[in-house]
Amino acid sequence: MPARPALPRVWRQEISATLRLAGPLILTNLTQSGIQATDVVLLGWLGPRSLAAGALGSNIYIAFLIFGMGLVTAASPLLSRKIGAMPHSVRDVRRTVRQTMWAAATIAVPVLLLLWHAESLLILMGQDPELAHQAARFVRALEWGFLPALLYLVLRAFVASLERPAWSLLIGVIGVIFNACLNYGLIFGAFGLPRLGLVGAGIGSTITQTMMFSGLAIVIILHPRFRRYKLFGRFWHADWPRYATVWRLGAPIAMTLALEVTIFNAAVFLMGIVGTAALAAHAVAIQIASFTFMVPLGLSQAATVRVGLAFGRRDSSGIARAGWVAWTMGVGFMTVTACLLWIMPRPIVGLFLDTANPAEAEVVRLAIAFLGVAALFQIVDGAQAVGAGMLRGLHDTKIPMLYAAFGYWVVGLGVALWLGFHLHWGGIGIWIGLASGLAVVAVLMLVRWLRREEIGLVAAEPAQGAGAVLFSH
Repeated sequence: MPARPALPRVWRQEISATLRLAGPLILTNLTQSGIQATDVVLLGWLGPRSLAAGALGSNIYIAFLIFGMGLVTAASPLLSRKIGAMPHSVRDVRRTVRQTMWAAATIAVPVLLLLWHAESLLILMGQDPELAHQAARFVRALEWGFLPALLYLVLRAFVASLERPAWSLLIGVIGVIFNACLNYGLIFGAFGLPRLGLVGAGIGSTITQTMMFSGLAIVIILHPRFRRYKLFGRFWHADWPRYATVWRLGAPIAMTLALEVTIFNAAVFLMGIVGTAALAAHAVAIQIASFTFMVPLGLSQAATVRVGLAFGRRDSSGIARAGWVAWTMGVGFMTVTACLLWIMPRPIVGLFLDTANPAEAEVVRLAIAFLGVAALFQIVDGAQAVGAGMLRGLHDTKIPMLYAAFGYWVVGLGVALWLGFHLHWGGIGIWIGLASGLAVVAVLMLVRWLRREEIGLVAAEPAQGAGAVLFSH
C-alpha cells in the first residue's frame, strides 16, 4: 500500500500554532466557568432560596457582562492585525489596549447604575419580590467586579495576540482556587472571616476579579516580553480616533453575543411554559452543551488571532490556512462530542440526575431526548462560533451581527414557537428551533468566509494602510 502523503509543512506549522494558542485559551475559558460553578455549589450549600436568589442575580449580571465582553473583544483583531503587519510595533499596540480599557470604563458606568437597581428590574420581569430583594443585595456586591473583569479580558487579548496565553491561564487557575476559598470563608464565616451569606459571595467574586486583573497587570509590567509595551504609560492620554475604532468594531460583536444569550434566555422562559420537568431537563442539557462549547470558543478566539496576524501581513494563503485549521478543529471536536451524546445519553444525564429514581423519570426521559437534538446542535454551534472568530480576524463584525439577529430571532425563535406550541412538540420543538437558528447562522458565516475576497473583506490597498478592510454591504 502506498504511503499516505504527509501534510505540507506550512499546514503542519499552522496546526501546531493553533493548538499552542487555543489550548491555554480553552483552559482559561473553563477556569472562568469554574468560578461561576463554584459559586453555584457554595450557594447551594447555603440553601435553596439563597441559590435561587443567587441564580437570579447572576443571570442579570452575566447578561450585562457578556455585552461588555463583546465590546472589549475588539482588542483581539485590532492587536493581531497590527502585530501581523508590524511585529515590533509598540506605540500602536499600546494605543489599542489603552483605548479598549477606556471603552470598558465607559460601558461600566451605565451598567453599574442599572445593576444598582437590580431589584426593580427583577420585579419588572415578574420575579418574586423577596427573591428579587435578596438577589439585588447579591448584585450590589457583585457588580463592582464588572470593570476589573473586562480589564482582565483586555489584557488577556493582549497576551494572546502575542501568542503567550499561558499567563492568563495561570492567573485563571489561581483565580478559581482563590475564589473558592474566599467565597467559602465569606459565605459561611470560615477562616476567621465574617459570615455574610449571599452578600459574601458577591464580595468574594468582586475581590477575585480584581485580583485576576491585578495579577495579569503585574505580569505584564514585569515580564521582559511584555514590559517593553509600557501598557499603562500615559494611560489618561486620550486617543479619540482609536477609541472610536474600538467601538465601531466591538459594538457589533457585543450585539452578536447579546442576541445569542437572549435567545437562550428566551428558551428558558419557553421551557417554563411547557412545564417544570421540561425546564429541569433543559437546564441539564444546556449545561452539558455549555461545557463542550468551551473548546470551539477557545478555537474561535485563536482563529481571530491567527487570521488577524495573517491579515496584517497581507498573506491571503495564511488567512485561509488559519481559518480552515481552526474551523476543522472546532467542528471535528464537536462532531466527536455529538457522537457521544447520541450513543450514550443516559450515562451522561446520570452525571446530573439520579436515573434510577422514579421521581426523576420524566426529567431524565426529556433530558435524554434533548441530548439527541443536542448532537446536531453541537456541530452547528461549533461551526458558527469558529466562523464568527474567523471573520473577526478580518475585522468583519457588522454583517455577522445581522446574521445572528436573523438566525437566532427569526429562524430559531420562529421554529421553536411553531414546533413547540403550534405542533405541540413541547421541549423537543424548542431545542430543534435553537439548533435550526444556529445552523442558519453557521451556514451564513461560512458562505461569507468563502466569499471573503469576492465581497472585499480581503483586498489590495494603498501603501499607507496595511491590511485595509472594505465592508461590502
